[in-house]
Amino acid sequence: MPPKADAKASEPKGAARFGRVRNSLKMGIVGLPNVGKSSLFNLLTEQNIAAENYPFCTIDPNESRCAVPDERYDWLCNLWKPPSMYPAYLQVTDIAGLVRGAAEGAGLGNAFLSHISAVDGIYHVVRAFDSDEVVHVDDSVDPIRDLDTIQMELCKKDLEFVSKAEEKEIRDVKKSQGMKISLAFTTTFEKVKEMLKENKPVRCGDFNSKEVDLIREKLDNLITTKPVVYLVNLSAADFVRKKNKWLAKIHAWIQEHGGGVLIPFSVEWESKLWATRDDPDGRKAFLDSSGGAVSALPKMVVQGFKELNLIYFFTAGETEVRCWTIQRGTLAPQAAGVIHSDLERGFIKAEVVSYDDFRALATSKSMMEVKAAGKYRQEGKSYVVEDGDIIYFQFNVTSSGKK
Repeated sequence: MPPKADAKASEPKGAARFGRVRNSLKMGIVGLPNVGKSSLFNLLTEQNIAAENYPFCTIDPNESRCAVPDERYDWLCNLWKPPSMYPAYLQVTDIAGLVRGAAEGAGLGNAFLSHISAVDGIYHVVRAFDSDEVVHVDDSVDPIRDLDTIQMELCKKDLEFVSKAEEKEIRDVKKSQGMKISLAFTTTFEKVKEMLKENKPVRCGDFNSKEVDLIREKLDNLITTKPVVYLVNLSAADFVRKKNKWLAKIHAWIQEHGGGVLIPFSVEWESKLWATRDDPDGRKAFLDSSGGAVSALPKMVVQGFKELNLIYFFTAGETEVRCWTIQRGTLAPQAAGVIHSDLERGFIKAEVVSYDDFRALATSKSMMEVKAAGKYRQEGKSYVVEDGDIIYFQFNVTSSGKK
C-alpha cells in the first residue's frame, strides 16, 4: 500500500486554486494581432483556418483539440496493438488579437475579452521577431510593451467584473432584511481590487482558503485567476541558435509579474518542419541543418495540460488502450465515473499498477510479473488516482440508476 499523500502538499497552488473543477478544460491562445496566434493554432491542431496578415481575421474563436504527446501511451499501444487507441486531448481555442483599449471596447475588445473569460488557461503569445512582411499593430517590435499592454487590458476588465460583483452583492444584501455585507467579503474584494489597480494578476495573490472560496463563488469569471504559459515567437534563425535579444528581458518581466513558464518557439521554423511531414528524407535533412533544434509544440501541449491541473490514467488491453482525463486529486470512484456512471455508482475496488512499475517489470501483456513483485494493488474508495496509473475497475450495479 503506497503512503497517503500529505493533504497540504496536494492542495492546488497558484492559479490552480481558482480553476473550474471538471475534466474538459480549454487553453486559449491570446496576444496582440500579428504575433503568430492563428499560425500556432494551425500547427497545434493541424487545421487550415485563415491566418492572414490582418488584425481582426480571427473574430469568432476557433476551437479544436490536439493530442497530448506521451511516450507512456505510445509504449502501451505498441505493446497491445489494439484496434482502438485513444490518447488524451487538450482543447485549444484561438482568440482574436487584443489591442490597447480593448477593455473599453477598442478594436473588437469586449467580444475578445468575453472569449478569454470562457477558457480555463491562457497561452500568451509574444512576438520577438522582426519582419517587414508581418506588420506590428504598434509599428515596432517590443515584447515588453506588448506584455504590459495585454496584462493592463486583462486587469482592467477584471476590475470591471469586480465592481459589478460588488454592486450586485450590495443590492442583494439591501433586499434581505437584517443582512450585512460580511467582513470577509469586504477585505477579500479590497485585496483583489488593489492588485488589479496595480496591474497585478489575481492568481499571484496571497489568499487564504476562505478568500479563495469567496473568489471562486463571487468572481468566477475573472481572467487573471487563470494560469498562463508564455510563448515567445522567434525567427527561425534565433530559434535554431537559441538566442534572442529579448529573451532575458521577457524572462525578467515574467518573474516580476507573478512568474510562469516561458517557452521559446518559432512559427517560421515549425512551419518549415511541418512542410516535410510527408518527406522523411527532407525532414531528416531539415533537422540535421537545424543544429539540434526540436519542435516546441509537444512541450506546449504537455505544459498547457499540466497548468489546467489535469492528469490521466490508462485502461489497457486487447481491445483498447485509452487515456482518461481527470482533475488531479480525483478519487477512484469518480475516476471510474469518467468511463461510465455505472462504474462510479457500483464501485467495488480499483486494481491498480503504476505505469512505471508495469514498464519496469512486465515482459509481456500479462500482469503476472507485476503481481509477483507485489506492485499490483487493490485500492478502495479513498484512493487518489495518480497520473499514469493503469487501472481495472470492479463494480456491481444491481438496479438501474441515473446515467
